[in-house]
Amino acid sequence: MTEERNLSKNQLDILRKKATEPAFSGKHLKEKRNGTFECAYCGNKIFDSKSKFDSGTGWPSFCEAIKGSTRLEDDNSHFMKRTEVRCAKCGSHLGHVFDDGPMPGKKRFCINSLAMDFKAKK
Repeated sequence: MTEERNLSKNQLDILRKKATEPAFSGKHLKEKRNGTFECAYCGNKIFDSKSKFDSGTGWPSFCEAIKGSTRLEDDNSHFMKRTEVRCAKCGSHLGHVFDDGPMPGKKRFCINSLAMDFKAKK
């Protein structure tokens, strides 16, 4: 573990250097309990478990973020045109959002498990 915020090197690579965890490797991929997903860096509440769905892509997917919890930025890296999802509070990289999700909003927030912590509702 690294000293910075008690995060692993892999977490810091994702949150601060925009890395991506391997598909189907994330601890939150099959999480089905009621609760909240929070930014692993600052604890900002980002997704409610009610918005989570199985996209089959290998990363946790959500149809919407908690209002005001994220900011979106253009990402033209790796010869692709994508929209990056960042934590609105600390600016950490979380993943990307695509327009191929379920109705009504058709959004798929594709998020790295290592970028989030899960807090179950009691």
